[in-house]
Order: sequence, then structure tokens, then C-alpha cells
Amino acid sequence: QVQLVESGGGLVQPGGSLRLSCAASGFTFSNYVMGWYCQAPGKQREAVAVISYGGSLYVADSVKGRFTISRDNAKNTVDLQMNSLKPEDTAVYYCNARRDSSNNYWGQGTQVTVSS
Repeated sequence: QVQLVESGGGLVQPGGSLRLSCAASGFTFSNYVMGWYCQAPGKQREAVAVISYGGSLYVADSVKGRFTISRDNAKNTVDLQMNSLKPEDTAVYYCNARRDSSNNYWGQGTQVTVSS
């Protein structure tokens, strides 16, 4: 059974930092591209950062220089370090594991709120 369990969300002031973690189980982690996506109220879910077994594949322009994605292939985890957070980063953040269209999994999401 595939499981993606996110943690690390919360309320933070503008300029602050958070680190999201996703613990994966139930599939061969090294075969999957892992990613973090976000969905703000009234908006579509969009990619924040994506990483393959070999390293980072994509980082959204809006977070470049502020967010860093990393994965630990020994521990089956993928993290998102978020620095210099802005109110517009407020969203539910989802962990994703994808090998192909038939093997595409989502976590339950974790809320990130950036507000003073």
C-alpha cells in the first residue's frame, strides 16, 4: 500500500522558514520522480519543485532562490526547505510520487500559512 505522509506545515511570519518532509512507503522509491505541489484557495494545484533519483528537475520561478527540494533515497524521504516565506506562499502543500500516469500518488497535504 502506497503511503505519502507529509509533515512540517504550520503558521509562520513573513520572512520565516519551514521545512516540509514527506515519508514514502509501499513502492520502490528510487524509481519515482518526487515532487512538492501547492494549491491555494480558488487556484489550481501547481508544481513547486520536482526531483528525480539523480537530482532536482524543476523549481518554480516564484520560489527559485528561496525553496530547495532534496531527497534521501536511503530513508525514502523528500523534503522541501522553504526560506524567506511570503504571504503568497500560503497554500496546502502536497507530496507527489510519479513513475507514469498509472503510478501517480499524492499525500494528504499539509497547510502552510504565512501571515503576521
